[in-house]
Amino acid sequence: MKTGRGGPLAGVRILDLTSVVMGPFATQILAALGADVIKIESPEGDNMRQVGPMNHPGMGHIHLHLNQGKRSIVLDLKQSVAREVALRLSDRCDVLISNVRPRALARLGLDYESVSARNPRLIHVSCCGFGQDGPYADKSAYDDLIQGAAGLPWLMSRYGANTPCYAPVTLADRVTGLHAVYAVTAALYERERSGAGQAIVVPMFESMVQFILGDHLGGLTFVPPNGDPGYARLLTAHRRPYETKDGHLCVLIYNDKQWKAFFAAIGQSERFERDARSSTHTNRAKHIDEIYAEVAGLMRTRTTGDWQALLEAADIPNMPMNSPHDLLDDPHLSAVGFIRHTEHPTEGPLLTPGNPTAWSRSACSVPSSAPRLGEHSISVLEELGYSAAEIAALQATGATVGQTQT
Repeated sequence: MKTGRGGPLAGVRILDLTSVVMGPFATQILAALGADVIKIESPEGDNMRQVGPMNHPGMGHIHLHLNQGKRSIVLDLKQSVAREVALRLSDRCDVLISNVRPRALARLGLDYESVSARNPRLIHVSCCGFGQDGPYADKSAYDDLIQGAAGLPWLMSRYGANTPCYAPVTLADRVTGLHAVYAVTAALYERERSGAGQAIVVPMFESMVQFILGDHLGGLTFVPPNGDPGYARLLTAHRRPYETKDGHLCVLIYNDKQWKAFFAAIGQSERFERDARSSTHTNRAKHIDEIYAEVAGLMRTRTTGDWQALLEAADIPNMPMNSPHDLLDDPHLSAVGFIRHTEHPTEGPLLTPGNPTAWSRSACSVPSSAPRLGEHSISVLEELGYSAAEIAALQATGATVGQTQT
């Protein structure tokens, strides 16, 4: 079978039974690193094909970003003949990754016990809502639900939101997807030593709770507690882009050197020593709300350009507040070539974010365009040894959908 492009994971074959965002985000990264990712889709296709702006049905913008570098095969896994195709694929793959609920996966015969009996070297990764040993094991899980259960809306209300709200990104999906990526790569490394595959569960809830409590467990860290939960610097309502005379600017004055430089830049050099609230990191943490409020007041006295010039001269960290439009023209992103101009065979010219990692050796090649639904069904079946007559029979029953590739 195909072994993918160049890159650190060249030669690794991944069977992708994921959909929506969490799993596809993980497998897109693995594909970008050179793995040959074969994505199984239902005859209806991944839901993300139908979301957001698109030029043609089934080719929504999120699908185009999450599924670059993959091959799409349509299999109706409700049919036994299609499940047999999936099993034959798993026999030839290094990794099977899924975000199908574990019990549903077992009903399909694609659980770890079933596939490892055929392929003991297979690494079986189950991305699911919750760890499988707790009372939430079988609950449905979506990004909004996990954000809420992990405490993010509560934190947003503490931060100053009028009502509890979710982060406007699929944060739980993408955090969990990153956990899945390192799980796959670490398991591949371990298999080089042991020769054996294994089952790995990557739960959304636990992934987000780890992410949030790392900052906000606060005084509950100690037994008995010695304070309230929360990291005050992150929760002050004044931790936001500062309003200037003519716009906004993102500024972080953090360590002693930067605070001294800031006071000097605004003509108040003596303040660092005189104002005990500002003189040490510990004291600043205790008074962070009022300190940030004072900075916010100062920032409104000058224009964005004036502040940028003053802060740059004082070596104080600052960045513009960008919109997606601004990011497309960002000089740094342009210099490193992060936003790629690509040509999709059916969707035309596209702008696509690149892979943020840079490699001195084993660099990745540019991934192929996100596939049309079932674009590779026939070629993958041919690689598995299915004859033209067998493929026609699978198509006749709707077990697969696809056309001969030219």
